[in-house]
Amino acid sequence: MGFLDKIFGNTAKTERIEMTNVKLAVIYYSSTGTNHTLANWAADGGREEGAEVRVLKIPELAPQSAIDSNPVWKAHVEATKHIPTVTLDDLDWADAIIFSIPTRFGNMPGQVKQFLDTTGGLWFQGKLANKVVSAMTSAQNSHGGQEQTILSLYTSMYHWGAIVAAPGYTDPVIFSSGGNPYGTSVTVDQSGKMVEDVEKSVMHQAKRTVTVARAIKAGLAN
Repeated sequence: MGFLDKIFGNTAKTERIEMTNVKLAVIYYSSTGTNHTLANWAADGGREEGAEVRVLKIPELAPQSAIDSNPVWKAHVEATKHIPTVTLDDLDWADAIIFSIPTRFGNMPGQVKQFLDTTGGLWFQGKLANKVVSAMTSAQNSHGGQEQTILSLYTSMYHWGAIVAAPGYTDPVIFSSGGNPYGTSVTVDQSGKMVEDVEKSVMHQAKRTVTVARAIKAGLAN
């Protein structure tokens, strides 16, 4: 980089980055709707940042009897039948991936782990390397394993060779919604309502993920 570029910036490079189209897959698992809502907010943020977005759900493994025993769970499954189920082709297609998943004993749900376990073929072919990934989660109390759940998912992403775009403290909105630097997390009360106001944090995280992916994609193209 020349001296003037250092002072004034490389305009041509900036224009190339801004013109790079990013394909974003927002992948969620949700039993009663919280992470579906987070996923939709992330999709909105991605679109605002100019990404082409797919919202996709992880397949349900729970028996129908368990779903039927919980009216809220059953209603959510019925209400989201139209949402496509994620496939390996979606991972191959995406430049960036945002996961939104609930906490299960400080870890990811079995449904999510089962899906990740099917990605070995793509990994072996190197097709998951350099994907830009980020994650969000929810739990029923503020110390219910949110951070650990996100970090456990990132462990798989490191094996992919993916690039984790955590929100960190890159915007003041992070502090006003719980301050989780690894990814947006939210507490859900007994009535199923979100305690913290995290919509802006989710939007910021999605935009940051797309911005990082755009820069990575532009750089790899040079």
